Amino acid sequence: MSELAYVTILEGLFSGRLPTGAFVSQNDLVKLTGFPLQPLRDALRVLQTEGVLTIHPRSGIQFLKPDMELARSTYQFRSIIERAAARAYAENGSADEIETLLSDHRKLETALTGGSMSDELRDEMESLEARFHGALIGALRNPLIEITARRLKNYMTLIRLDRRYTAPLALHTVAEHIAVLEACAARDGAGAEHALSLHFRQALGRILGMT
Repeated sequence: MSELAYVTILEGLFSGRLPTGAFVSQNDLVKLTGFPLQPLRDALRVLQTEGVLTIHPRSGIQFLKPDMELARSTYQFRSIIERAAARAYAENGSADEIETLLSDHRKLETALTGGSMSDELRDEMESLEARFHGALIGALRNPLIEITARRLKNYMTLIRLDRRYTAPLALHTVAEHIAVLEACAARDGAGAEHALSLHFRQALGRILGMT
């Protein structure tokens, strides 16, 4: 039940039912999630460890309010991890998986070109992005990094909540992914690492409204 409470609280944040930066009581969360107090407390302790919220004794729970500093820190940390992951994927990743990811990215690129961002395309983009970064992280074969990557993914979701994801923005992301995958297909570890680093710099610029 603690794990379910953890997921439910995150879903509440990601859906907007729990606004970022909100200050609530444990009783408020019991009513919102429908979970008993003990599993809820267990989930809150984990989320506090992960930096999603702060528990103020005898006062309440304050949820994280994403800001520019969180965005910079998150992208810096992701870059450190995933540059190594991109190199490892280029050197050891499954050729069939790389080709499948490339093909799916090119199909999505075609669908997005000259069009608008429908709910269906947004869902496809989110799924493809998860597959892309998941494949890179998986190439490191390190469970500690996988746990950290899941935490960073939560931060990324929170950072993007107030951002309108348009087709032009998605096209930039897809093109940058393709550059990484093409280097991986060529077994060019240095090229994949460079393309991934460039992708994160450009993505951070888009988040901050610079590009």
